[in-house]
Amino acid sequence: MENFSTFIAFRRQSLGMVVREVAAKSGIDAALISKFEKGVRFPSKENLPMLSAALQIPLEEMKKKWLTEKIYKLVEDEDNALEVLTLAESRVEYLKSNQVLVLDSLSQEIQDKLQDLDELKNRWTSNRPLNQTQLAKMKEYFHTAYTFESNRIEGNTLTLQETHLVINEGVTVGGKSMREHLEAINHLDAIGYIESLVYDEMDFSPRVLAQIHYLILKGIDKSHAGIYRKVPVRISGSTHVPPQPYLLDKLMEDYFRHYHLQKKQLHPVLLAAEMHERLVTIHPFIDGNGRTSRLVMNLILLKHGYTIANLKGDLNARMSYYRALEAVQVDNNPEVFYHLVIDTVKDSLMQHLELAG
Repeated sequence: MENFSTFIAFRRQSLGMVVREVAAKSGIDAALISKFEKGVRFPSKENLPMLSAALQIPLEEMKKKWLTEKIYKLVEDEDNALEVLTLAESRVEYLKSNQVLVLDSLSQEIQDKLQDLDELKNRWTSNRPLNQTQLAKMKEYFHTAYTFESNRIEGNTLTLQETHLVINEGVTVGGKSMREHLEAINHLDAIGYIESLVYDEMDFSPRVLAQIHYLILKGIDKSHAGIYRKVPVRISGSTHVPPQPYLLDKLMEDYFRHYHLQKKQLHPVLLAAEMHERLVTIHPFIDGNGRTSRLVMNLILLKHGYTIANLKGDLNARMSYYRALEAVQVDNNPEVFYHLVIDTVKDSLMQHLELAG
């Protein structure tokens, strides 16, 4: 395999250029270019457009060479490199898929469940309470429960009652950390934000995603709030390894492209599940990916007239959630996750209908 250093050195020589000419055209120091050609240093992503212009190489071609070697360097010393690359190829194909999901390709059980959901949603839409006081009380109840469960999934130890006191009464709970208090307060703010987006008929976008994540980490980790990570991460207890940071921009571009391709064709509950799973799989942020992914799911559900889906945070429910995510991330089987989300949406609609009388 021709490595990147040989590739750019050969191109420079074929153009009859010396290193200082490339330096002058690219704005990159001549000593650094020499190190690139000798393989002593590896160019950053920011160097590529300048090298591309100076060496008259199409940027996409240069990026492919650069990424190929970058990936090779990651796995060259691994005994199971071929297995890792095969799994990675499978996941990238899934994450970049622009195939429209056709309901006929889903199991009959999923199709039947979606039909039941549509009927429940129609009942909720036509029977939701008109009394504003009753609606406000229901919102407080469901928002508190959602904040409690979503934070509990991530290890927050506030009880349901303590969560209520913190977010609705402004009480400080003794023995609990400031971070846990902020996680509860921030999550409620983020719910308010996604509801305002629905009210204003604003669509999901990169700016909206950044703002949701910013609200989640506000006052906790300001330097990373709303910003894609710059370092590799691992998910505790999971065999799935999130993509390297230099892949994030392209993966997130594909993520939003997938949303826009599917939003008018895919059943909204499956779309919500898809955008939830894909975001948590890409894991674009240092922290807060789970909460942000679940809020994105609920933004899409609310936009289509559904109620907030509240995935539970007790041990058994949490393990079912993790296993359903891994079924997609490792085995490329989304149906397990679809079942989980559909069942959660159904439970939410039934609770809302029951409380509405």
